Amino acid sequence: MTAMPIVRLARSGDAGQIAGMSRALIEQGLGWSWTRLRVLAAIRDPACNVAVIDGPDGLAAFGIMHYGDERAHLSLLAVHPDRRHQKLGTSLVGWLEKPAEVAGIARVRLEARADNPGAVAFYRKLGYQERERVAGYYAGSLDAIRLEKSLLADLGTLAR
Repeated sequence: MTAMPIVRLARSGDAGQIAGMSRALIEQGLGWSWTRLRVLAAIRDPACNVAVIDGPDGLAAFGIMHYGDERAHLSLLAVHPDRRHQKLGTSLVGWLEKPAEVAGIARVRLEARADNPGAVAFYRKLGYQERERVAGYYAGSLDAIRLEKSLLADLGTLAR
């Protein structure tokens, strides 16, 4: 039996490693927008959760979710390549969705690189549906696939 990964809120000291993982695993081939200072601002933002899972040699995974009144936005999610297919991403997304559900936020939206079909398939498996393709979303040169998930239970099901 595999133990469930422990998800925790990121601390200021995690910002550099999160930024480095973003640059290497998400923003490769693009300009670097999620710098240490930007990640640090997200960690300090009361409308945002930055969650991490520790590994034996540093962070194994992280996710950044911004929460609004009616919609949340999963800004970044990355799992170290050596730790993929171990439910870390699934655990992080579920952990980040929970405050949105509790707050009554209706939807979570995210964008995935169009050149990363594995990421799009991962999110579809978690119940996200493709909404549109956004031309030039990343640095004006790379398309994104926008996906969205409803967090509200079917009211008809609740009435039964």
